[in-house]
Amino acid sequence: MTEQAPVIFSTHEMTTGGHLAHAQLNLPKSLNALNLEMVQLLFTQLTAWQTDESINMVVLSGVGEKAFCAGGDVVSLHNAMRDEPGVTPESVKAFFSEEYELDYLIHTFAKPIVCWGKGIIMGGGIGLFAGASHRVVTETTRLAMPEITIGLFPDVGGSYFLNQVPDNLGLFLGLTGVQVNGADAIRLKMATHQVAGYQVEDFIERVAKSDFDSSSVVDSVLAELKGAPRVDIPVGNIDAHYELLQNIVSGSDFQLIYDNLVGLSDSDEKWLSRAGKTLRSGSPITAHLVFQQLKRARELSLLECFKMELIMACKCASFGEFKEGVRALLIDKDGAPIWKFADVASVPEHVIDSFFTADWSNDQHPLSHIEE
Repeated sequence: MTEQAPVIFSTHEMTTGGHLAHAQLNLPKSLNALNLEMVQLLFTQLTAWQTDESINMVVLSGVGEKAFCAGGDVVSLHNAMRDEPGVTPESVKAFFSEEYELDYLIHTFAKPIVCWGKGIIMGGGIGLFAGASHRVVTETTRLAMPEITIGLFPDVGGSYFLNQVPDNLGLFLGLTGVQVNGADAIRLKMATHQVAGYQVEDFIERVAKSDFDSSSVVDSVLAELKGAPRVDIPVGNIDAHYELLQNIVSGSDFQLIYDNLVGLSDSDEKWLSRAGKTLRSGSPITAHLVFQQLKRARELSLLECFKMELIMACKCASFGEFKEGVRALLIDKDGAPIWKFADVASVPEHVIDSFFTADWSNDQHPLSHIEE
């Protein structure tokens, strides 16, 4: 494949035999936003690498300095929804179905996958990142699930991995869409390793020359990089406000949690204030969906989470809130979405329940062919 391809695939010979495989998202001008072609290319190649005995491990990274992956190509999804209002366009269902299947493959991959999370990692980018066995953050990392701003919900497995964030702080991340840095990601167990000042090429070269026999070698090389930082690692925001946030999200009363998080808008701390303001201006429907998806997913398997999310995503595509959110943020860029409901108190319970009700039977579910 040429360097013009949206995903670049390569292999590197390892000193002890076999190869290290490398997949690079290659749309840096769009911050490596994930489209259907990229999803299909990644799924096909990762499936092949998983069964290829000469491949010892996989590295996944993004071309360019700004982002690993800033999310899914929601502009294309908006255009499809605009052209077919009131229904779920087949192209939208196909994108979400294939994206979730790719994410599930990464979560369950039989070999080490190292995801090099440099720069922006948002939405669909976290879907790729969260399933890797080794999730590396750097001094430039900025993670977020900002679906509250576009009327969607934290999908791509968010029902699963946000529930794994300690002390229910995944709910805080999902409701506010707040950005966290590498130190925060380590603290919240969203990342496994942090290095600073190194490129993915440094890591690949060291691993390729190592006495590779298992994923423990990957851990050793990453420990070496962490132990010799080239630049300072930014301090996180979570620790300073951990007790406050934990107290807010520890209850079961959605309205109380919502009101207290929106109350952060008045904080003198810029990071907290931005989180509160984002929630306040975000979709009231999304706020309910975030709370409900995490509540309903607590006892679900990873695959069951993806199946639930696909039902929700298709409903978002037909309901109109998602289309309006993308319009306001990325199409017309007026920053003034007209949400279906004025506030969270106005959203009827039956409307939220409808987002969890499938339009197909279990055996017709687009992900029914996947085995756990």
